[in-house]
Amino acid sequence: MKTLFPKVWLDRLKQKQFSHFTSIQEAAFETIKKGDNFLGISPTGSGKTLAYLWPCLLNLTPKKAQQLLILAPNTELAGQLFEVTKTWAQPIGLTAQLFISGSSQKRQIERLKKGPEIIIGTPGRLFELVKLKKIKMMNVNTIVLDEFDELLSNSQYHFVKNIIKRVPRDHQMIYMSATAKIDPQFLAANTLRIDLSEQKNDQISHYYILVDKRERVDLLRKFSNIADFRGLVFFNSLSDLGASEERLQFKGALAFSLASDVNVKFRKVLLAKFKEHEISLLLATDLLARGIDIENLETVINFDLPKDKEDYLHRSGRTGRMGKAGRVITFITHPEELKTLKKFTQAKEVYLKNQVLQQK
Repeated sequence: MKTLFPKVWLDRLKQKQFSHFTSIQEAAFETIKKGDNFLGISPTGSGKTLAYLWPCLLNLTPKKAQQLLILAPNTELAGQLFEVTKTWAQPIGLTAQLFISGSSQKRQIERLKKGPEIIIGTPGRLFELVKLKKIKMMNVNTIVLDEFDELLSNSQYHFVKNIIKRVPRDHQMIYMSATAKIDPQFLAANTLRIDLSEQKNDQISHYYILVDKRERVDLLRKFSNIADFRGLVFFNSLSDLGASEERLQFKGALAFSLASDVNVKFRKVLLAKFKEHEISLLLATDLLARGIDIENLETVINFDLPKDKEDYLHRSGRTGRMGKAGRVITFITHPEELKTLKKFTQAKEVYLKNQVLQQK
């Protein structure tokens, strides 16, 4: 696999102290490089983006427009994919452009005239450009459906299906998902399925804290007072998220939420501050956190126990990414919650004393 990488990529891997490829990266490379259809199922944070991106980029011909189409279920994920793609594409003479809803369609059409080899975007906006014949589907050799399980939702799949209909018959399909709940009827013929969803991430430690329901916000405040602490906090409801943010800020905690009424620019500012450790607690729901990738995130906190194992794994996958260490702390307010948590994972009980987590 590494022998096929251009020198500029090898230099970047060395600079990033990249020591080994993940399981999904090794499993995907040869099949995708050959141009075959591929479904990769692997936990959040296991390196799925680079698993398809590296072989796809190596298959492209510079200066030939619109060869690779990458679809993402939301603007945040599309934006992150764009940034990652540029990092690896530009050094080998390839260009990527981003097309998302909420941005000027006129400007996006102008960008298409520059002939990017790679097009990245959300299904709704991409389909608009396809209908306008600004994206020439006959040029597309490969379509990637990132977070495929999310793209199967009713609001998204209508656009996805209509985009796929317009590509040449011999095109390549690549599907990436963190969950295995995918109906085979949605897959192209002769799709190789690699399912690594049950693979455990040994870099993530799982803990729980027994706490009174009314004391959870104060416990978050104590976490925020720990020097250099940074945690992504998950809530099950927007009302609890909003109320907790108000109480935390009133008590002087550096806590902010990714609420749905926060505009895109301010969300970017919040994420940037969080990544630079200027914010200690970032509050979100499962829906609001989709598409967020925070490099080297140390801690995930479940303010509420997730509704199912799938959500628990999605949340957990925000930390311990690409072989880095991470921890997940779940607040437990009732004995029944503890029983449920132990069905999700093997977690150890801890408590917070003098700003230090201690095992019981």
